[in-house]
Amino acid sequence: MDVLKAAQYYINRIITDTSGMKVLLLDRETTPMISLVSTQSYLLSKEVFLVDRIENQQRDTMRHLKCICFVRPTNASIQALIDELRSPKYGDYYIYFSNILKKSMIELLAENDENEVVREVQEFYADFYAVTSNLFHIGLVPAQHPLFGEGHSWNPGALARTVQGLSALLLSMKKRPIVRYERNSAMALKLGQELEYLMNHEANLFGTQAASTTTQLLLLDRKNDPVTPLLTHWTYHAMLHELIGINNGRIDLSQVPDARGEVKEVMISQDQDSFFKQAQFLNFGDLGVSVKEFVDSYQAKTQSHHRIESISDMKRFVETYPEFRKLSGNVSKHVTLIGELSRLVSARHLLAVSELEQSLACNEQHSTDLKALRALIADARILPENKVRCVLLYALRYERAPGNATAELKQLLSSHGVDADMVATIDVVLRYGGARERQSDIFQNENIFSRGRNIFKGLQGTENVYTQHTPALAETLEQLVRGRQVQHWQERLPALDPATAVQVPTSEMGLRSQDIIVFVIGGATLDEEMAVARLNSKLAAQNVRIVLGSTCIHNSQTFLNELSATFFP
Repeated sequence: MDVLKAAQYYINRIITDTSGMKVLLLDRETTPMISLVSTQSYLLSKEVFLVDRIENQQRDTMRHLKCICFVRPTNASIQALIDELRSPKYGDYYIYFSNILKKSMIELLAENDENEVVREVQEFYADFYAVTSNLFHIGLVPAQHPLFGEGHSWNPGALARTVQGLSALLLSMKKRPIVRYERNSAMALKLGQELEYLMNHEANLFGTQAASTTTQLLLLDRKNDPVTPLLTHWTYHAMLHELIGINNGRIDLSQVPDARGEVKEVMISQDQDSFFKQAQFLNFGDLGVSVKEFVDSYQAKTQSHHRIESISDMKRFVETYPEFRKLSGNVSKHVTLIGELSRLVSARHLLAVSELEQSLACNEQHSTDLKALRALIADARILPENKVRCVLLYALRYERAPGNATAELKQLLSSHGVDADMVATIDVVLRYGGARERQSDIFQNENIFSRGRNIFKGLQGTENVYTQHTPALAETLEQLVRGRQVQHWQERLPALDPATAVQVPTSEMGLRSQDIIVFVIGGATLDEEMAVARLNSKLAAQNVRIVLGSTCIHNSQTFLNELSATFFP
């Protein structure tokens, strides 16, 4: 399973099935879907000479060109197509929808094609955002598409969009999975039921259950692990998202001091950028070494190009110039990005913050943590949001501990000038993912036996004090694929239809030829993507393949913003 290749297959079909010079029209949502998996130069090489938005009414009439439309099957896109067909600007139209099309929509298009310019209408299931080969999301950006509705359940629009995106992902990979959901999550159960209904209703597309008995879809709820999105993660991809922000592969550098004009906005892509693919999961320490080697390699190639002494040298330079230009741009981009990360780590004193975060997330030492936390709050050099995140981790870990000092720490935050709304997010997160809401003992401190294991784990030490934490998702997947604690995780993740559930072996050999699609309701993190990528690498010989998806990709700020907008007391 490869999310990028699944999306690219459809995009390639769209632009290559129609020969000749053509225009590509996209809607508001398919535009970033395309930009994540393709490039302008690639489209141009396939005779796509213009890319525009179908909502744009100011386009020129060019009847000599063919028009390819790739849009989502929404009422807005259908209306835009109807307006286009009533007054066509191009010769022929080839219309591709990113998901299942209603019969009524086809009839509307047919009724309004009075000029008979539509040559083809097809469904190509690429209705999701492919971030990397292991990671996709549905695009439910909290500010634009609220996840939660009344009673902190699904917002109806968000539920419908999630079902559409997940079903497209399954269709693109030709999967009819067994659906499992977290037992304590009404949202996971509701999503599973809606998805199961669609698969049954569209059985001609999804096939029968028996056709894909080795594929499992795990529907998880972010509230069962509110810790991972609150931590500072030290890999390249995660740091970029946490400290600068990534929006569908694009990074805005307009606020970065001394950034040159050509790098005010940059694109990062595992598929289109070899350095990023290699460095994506490197930690901050190794990243500096890697970028230095990258720059040294570029300088060596530059010096070789300076020695042009013959016609053959000149010809060779011209042939390699496009690749040379691309390498030059990549070097400039990554040097700028890593330089900005280094500046922010120093300016925000993130090493000190992260050390305390990791202690709070991984070790049970109440008095030591409390003392360190009081000192951190009093330190004027630490940003208010980082103080709040550390108090949040304390509140989650020691929620039921004797001597819990969360109330004192909240007062301490206020006395040091932290905004009242930011302090209030502590109660918000406890209401969302506190001990009463969580299904599992993520801190291993809720009974005497797990508390003992946790203390022993702390005494063992760690290779890197800043990377001790492992997402709960990683442990769940390890148990599943290794066939360990089978009864535990089957109780935690029951099958929606127990009669069709795969009987998981209990031996240490675990599963074989297993495809697992994990979907996190409420936002996945890039640290969890790294955990999935490492598991895929480790289990490749056993033919176990895992893909991670979510409603959106969170960093700590977007996670807290989404909860504050929904659960604010």
